[in-house]
Amino acid sequence: MSGDDGPPSSDDEPPQFVQYGLDIVGSAGAVILVGLLLFTVSGVWPPLVAIESPSMDPQIQKGDLVFVMEEERFAGANDRYGVVTAADANGYTKFQRPGDVIVFQPDGSDRRTPIIHRAMFYVEDGENWYSRADPDHLGGADNCEELANCPAEDGGGFITKGDNNNQYDQVGSEPISEPVEPEWVIGTAEYRVPLLGEIRLGWNQAA
Repeated sequence: MSGDDGPPSSDDEPPQFVQYGLDIVGSAGAVILVGLLLFTVSGVWPPLVAIESPSMDPQIQKGDLVFVMEEERFAGANDRYGVVTAADANGYTKFQRPGDVIVFQPDGSDRRTPIIHRAMFYVEDGENWYSRADPDHLGGADNCEELANCPAEDGGGFITKGDNNNQYDQVGSEPISEPVEPEWVIGTAEYRVPLLGEIRLGWNQAA
């Protein structure tokens, strides 16, 4: 063994700040790859949404992180526009109850925060849907004329409701949204990761 053999000199190692930078780049690259993989599977960007309210309790809770998929990718039986409504579920369930949970732009506006609620039934353009609705979720209305979005207009759409809410999104003095047109649907909620969304919500509040 020659005298030159031995442990490598510290001069051969990259400076600490360089190693730190490489670690950051590697971590960022891994996050990007995971994001691209999720996007490839879901067809929706972003593929993960953080739940901001308790309107879907207890099935989906505030602070959960939910994986969203393009609605027509793996549509269930009896679907309409890739969405199975609670009325047409016929044994199909998602998050312990009949019907798909959809993520949609209320009133089709991209300036408002997307809503994640269950699709209850679909109404056609001009339809008087009062008799098809559960009277317990009509906000006290006694007929179609007393409902803000009855008869349905502008082509019809999905009547939606949060599992923890007392009335449909389309009723009341200030409805959350008109009947949800298929074009307003971002995707369907597929899986939830409890509490992981708290991290994202914390980032948004800090920004």
